Amino acid sequence: MPPALLGMFRRIGTTIAGFSFAQKTLAVLGVLVLVLGGVGLTSWLTRPQYVPLFSGISPTDAQAITDQLHSDNVPYQLTDGGATILVPQAQVYQERMKAAAANLPSATNQGYSLLNTMGVTTSDFQQTVTYKRAMEGELANTIDAMDGVKTSSVKLAIPQPTVFTDSTQDPTASVFVAETPGTTLSGSQVQAIVHLVSASTVGMKPSDVSVIDAAGNVLSTAGTTFAAGTDDQAKAYDTAVETSVQSMLDKVLGTGNSTVVVNALMDNSSSTKTTDQYSIPTGAPVSSSTTQKETYTGTGAGTASGVLGTSATTNGASNTASSNGGNGTYSSDSSTSDNVINKTSTTQQIPAGSVQRQTVSVAVDTAAARKAGVSMNQIQSMVANAAGASTQRGDAVGVQFVSFSQANAVAAKQALAAANAQAQQAQLTSWIRDGVIALAIIAGLVAAIVMVRRRRAVVEEEPIGLFDDPTVPLMTLTATPAASPLTAAPPAAGAVGAAATPPEPSTLAAGQRKAEIEQLAVNDPRRAADFLLALMDDRQPAS
Repeated sequence: MPPALLGMFRRIGTTIAGFSFAQKTLAVLGVLVLVLGGVGLTSWLTRPQYVPLFSGISPTDAQAITDQLHSDNVPYQLTDGGATILVPQAQVYQERMKAAAANLPSATNQGYSLLNTMGVTTSDFQQTVTYKRAMEGELANTIDAMDGVKTSSVKLAIPQPTVFTDSTQDPTASVFVAETPGTTLSGSQVQAIVHLVSASTVGMKPSDVSVIDAAGNVLSTAGTTFAAGTDDQAKAYDTAVETSVQSMLDKVLGTGNSTVVVNALMDNSSSTKTTDQYSIPTGAPVSSSTTQKETYTGTGAGTASGVLGTSATTNGASNTASSNGGNGTYSSDSSTSDNVINKTSTTQQIPAGSVQRQTVSVAVDTAAARKAGVSMNQIQSMVANAAGASTQRGDAVGVQFVSFSQANAVAAKQALAAANAQAQQAQLTSWIRDGVIALAIIAGLVAAIVMVRRRRAVVEEEPIGLFDDPTVPLMTLTATPAASPLTAAPPAAGAVGAAATPPEPSTLAAGQRKAEIEQLAVNDPRRAADFLLALMDDRQPAS
């Protein structure tokens, strides 16, 4: 090992050896936290990301797929009560292809694949039944793909054609739907199922489809043209009218001084209206004409039809009557002309959801109306125009002046003040917490700096050992007397009463260093050995 690296390790060991018990405990805990944090971070970064392989599968298919994953040594996770299987993202496509090759998951409703097993000798009855089952399976699989549908079943009732009667019956269908737990099919979704099934079968109308959920509720009844989305349309219409009227009143009376409620009655049935109009084209030729003429001549007294002295012509026919005493004559001419007539037929489809009648109720604060200077008739007229009320349709608009309660406003004001105070308190608490954390970090840094400085000061103040000074010869220790450096040398013989001769400075330094080495060896033998080893390494001759 290089001497520089060995010296660094020795200095680190010496520094650690000088730590107190508390410092060593903190150092060990810090190392453990770093190691555990590194291990946790590494495991989190290297953990595979799991994605769904299949979801909404049956327990039998789940068992078969997990057996395949076991044989392939692919880790997996089961969620949603075992109906969803999660695998690492890197292996999801490979496992899906393997499952598809094994016909997994198996289809609950088989569609047109049933037609693949039909043989040449299949009877007409078998072909008809198999084709109907295939259609039912395809429709059920399509309905299962809708949001909120867990499983479904479709049953078709298709009448057999016959040559013994001219009238035919329309096919009908019944659909059973099981919703996903926690969800409910909306009216538009039910209407989508009805139109999907009816449009997929020849001769079937939307009124021929019945939809029932798992709870036994009838969502759509056969024989009716009920629009399932009418309730949603009514709610949307009420909300739109309320918003427009409320916006107008807020500008006139101020915010919070009025309230509006709209209730619209929608027509749930659809109808067809046909109108015929006839007109004579200008300048059109006569398509046909008929002329008839009658003449009568008689003698003696007689009467002639008609009115004496008058002449009438109707539609080209003229009647003339005269009286000649005993002789009478009668003539009649008539003609009929047929002209070309234009006929225009207009067919209008009236969908469900038209407004039959609506009522608008408005409550206005009396003080606000008095302050704004508006009367009840003025507000009623403005509301009727804004809501599009029609007297022919029977719409009703009611306006009442009442004194609004201020309890909700006071409670809302108090709640807002309490929320603001709570938010300020939470902000202050957050600042205090952040400040305490910052002070703790700063205090820890200051304590560490002070500790390091004290340690350096102690190391710098420690006396240099004998072998740390390369200027002192190694033989000085053997030539130094064993007396304590603090004790004066004994007086020479014959010099009684005379002042003691002071020792040499080199002798005092050597004795002091020897005493320090002995004391250090007694107090900290390991450190003394480290000093000796360092001295021996430093004094080795260079090669």
